[in-house]
Amino acid sequence: MREVTDTEGRRIGLRQMTALDKLRLFKAAGPALSRNEPWLGMALLACHVCEIDGVPIPAPADERGIEALVARLGDAGLAAIAGALAPEPDARDVAASAKN
Repeated sequence: MREVTDTEGRRIGLRQMTALDKLRLFKAAGPALSRNEPWLGMALLACHVCEIDGVPIPAPADERGIEALVARLGDAGLAAIAGALAPEPDARDVAASAKN
């Protein structure tokens, strides 16, 4: 488990989502929302959460649960999660951009 702290001071524990977790997210979202990329992107961030300030957070099982978790995290929580999940730049990419 990784942990990130948002700008509101909340410690947010993140789980590594498996293929099955993602499949369950698509099922919870339903066919229409599974094709809505902005909605699904926010839902995916929220579904990485396994705890907030040490309190376990179960994976949401339906659209209402996903939206409730997004609402609880708010912009601060989602931004912190997005930053934690962003890929680290490859050392070669850093060296190449330094030459430019």
